[in-house]
Amino acid sequence: MNNRMDRTKLQIGTYYLREFARTEAHIRDAAACGIDFFICTSTDTDMLDLFHRYGLGAVACGVVPRWFGGDGSKAGGYDAQFPREMFTNGAASFTDHPAIWGMDLVDEPSSLDFPGIADRFVLTQKLFPNQFPYVNLYPNYASVAENTDAQKVNQLGTPSYAEYIDRYCAEVPADYISYDYYCYAAGIPRAYENLRIVSEACRRTGRQMWIILQVNSRNPEKWISADNLRFQAFTSMAFGAEVISWACYTSGWWHNQVLDNQGEKTQQYDKLKTVNAELHLIGTEYMKYRNTSAHMIGFDGTEWLSVYNGISADALDTGVFHGVREASGKPLIIGQMSARNGDGSTALMIADASDPYGTDSTPRDICFRAEGKFVRALGGNGYIPLQQDEDGVYHVSLVPSAGVLITAR
Repeated sequence: MNNRMDRTKLQIGTYYLREFARTEAHIRDAAACGIDFFICTSTDTDMLDLFHRYGLGAVACGVVPRWFGGDGSKAGGYDAQFPREMFTNGAASFTDHPAIWGMDLVDEPSSLDFPGIADRFVLTQKLFPNQFPYVNLYPNYASVAENTDAQKVNQLGTPSYAEYIDRYCAEVPADYISYDYYCYAAGIPRAYENLRIVSEACRRTGRQMWIILQVNSRNPEKWISADNLRFQAFTSMAFGAEVISWACYTSGWWHNQVLDNQGEKTQQYDKLKTVNAELHLIGTEYMKYRNTSAHMIGFDGTEWLSVYNGISADALDTGVFHGVREASGKPLIIGQMSARNGDGSTALMIADASDPYGTDSTPRDICFRAEGKFVRALGGNGYIPLQQDEDGVYHVSLVPSAGVLITAR
């Protein structure tokens, strides 16, 4: 797609910048927090000018009509509710701005609406050549964790989530799949199955994987920790995520946002700033590689793969890396990657998945062999020293819930 978002970089987004947080100080703070773009924003010119000054992008809401699937009761109604004239009229009154990266088109649609969405997607591309149309899909729990199976089918419009994603790929001409999953509300096992389905579809169809994660809390008494943020982000990257967004920066839904309703920073600001800096640091090298597969290592006997349609192994052997595992057998998710430039170099994006709730502070010991290769390990704070024992096995010490990118040339 022809748009202003630099898709060669790991991009970090977030939802909502309410009017009380559109001052220069607030926008400067958002940029310092490692935010690259805001979703569902206004087109206020003063705000957009500040976005442009600080290098932020906006996925604008209200220029074209925005659909929200919700509980599925409206499924199949998109085409009739939003005729093409609403889009052409929006374009006629639109004033472009360099900070507007995308048009917020659809959130959590039923597959029954994919034909109409596909038509408006193409129309939006033609009417707004500098912006991408943004479509975000349901997670595999279909928006609300308490839904019955019948309600989930009603929301998705298909008998299964895999079919929902397949229909999206077949019908909507986007070069990405975006979806939201809030694992501290909906559970860890489903998150892994959702990641598997979407990542496999992205690899199969050549799309980028975009994901929305939670920095806020469904329970007002709970605050998402920095390790919880790391766990969500690095496991997503192990499956190949290239755009990561956080819900929510200012009020949108639930509790404990990054800013409170007076525009003051909560404890989430410094946590998110720290983790976003780690993601950006690793992201520069990470984006030089393309995810080719994802592997669950050391999960046997755990509760985490109860709904995962895949297997766990004791260690990973890629032909370059051998015997990759955590020395004491703790669970890892490992993304196998190959260089985009075709020079033959390979990488592993390794996420510690042994403690999703952040109760164990013991360092992890990632061990592997890679004979005849120049090997480096990049963590969130820079390159990590590699130790090699007398048997030639490399060891990388990793803090809990973190990620490390190991490259071999």
